[in-house]
Amino acid sequence: MGRVTLLIVLFALLGLKSAARAPQQPPSILIDSLAGRDSFELYCASCHGSGGRGDGPVARQLRTRPADLTALARRNDGAFPREAVRGFITGSGRAVPAHGTIEMPIWGPLFRAFESDARARERIANLVSHIESIQAPATGPNDPGSRLFRTHCASCHGGAGRGNGPLADQLRHAPPDLTKYTARNGGVFPRERVYRIIDGREVSSHGDREMPVWGDVFTSSGSTSDVKARIDAIVRYLEGIQERAARLKGNTDHAVG
Repeated sequence: MGRVTLLIVLFALLGLKSAARAPQQPPSILIDSLAGRDSFELYCASCHGSGGRGDGPVARQLRTRPADLTALARRNDGAFPREAVRGFITGSGRAVPAHGTIEMPIWGPLFRAFESDARARERIANLVSHIESIQAPATGPNDPGSRLFRTHCASCHGGAGRGNGPLADQLRHAPPDLTKYTARNGGVFPRERVYRIIDGREVSSHGDREMPVWGDVFTSSGSTSDVKARIDAIVRYLEGIQERAARLKGNTDHAVG
C-alpha cells in the first residue's frame, strides 16, 4: 500500500471520529515541523512526487493520475490560485462524491484531528506557500509574464532581458542583464527581492528612479490582487529566462549582487 493509503488507515485506527477531542500525545505520524516542504514530503510526495509533477511512487496505483502541481500558475494565466489550492487541500473547495471514495485525502480535518486549529492553519498555509514556490516558470510568447515584460520592460532591458533595449543608451545607468540574477546570487533566484524591485514602492533611492514604479502604475488600472498577479507573472518570467548554467534548486531570498 502507498504512504497516503497507510496514513488514512492510521488516522482511522487512531480515532478520527473523535477529532473534537485532541489527544494529549499527538500521533507520531504528525510531524512536529510546520515547514511547508516537510509537510509536502510526508503527506503529498507519495502521490505528487517530491517535485510536485504528479510522478510519486503511488501515482501509478491511482485511478486518476495526480495533478502536476508545478503547472497550476501556468494553467491559471500566470497567477498562482492560492485560495483555490487552499480550498482543495482543506476540502472546502471541492465536491465530495456521494458514492465511492476520493483518492486525495481531505487534509484539513485530518490535521485538526491531532493538533490545534492554529497549528493546522499554519501547516496548511505553509504547504500552500511551498506549492507556490515550485511553480514552473512559463516563458512562451502567450505567457502573461512574457506579454507584460515585452510591454513594460523590453524597451530598456531588451526583448531577451540582457539590458540592451532601444532606450538603454539614453539612460544614465545601463539597465542590468536580468538573465544573470541567479548567477549573481549564488545559484538561487532571489524571487522576493526581484518582486520588490519591480513593485518599486519599498525600494529606497536618492534622486530620480529611472525605472518606473510599476506598483503605482499597475495600481492605477487594477486592484491590489491584480497588481500582485501582474508582478508575480513578471517575476516568474524572469526566473524562466535565467542562464541555464546558473540554475540550481531553491528559491530562498538572498541579497542581489
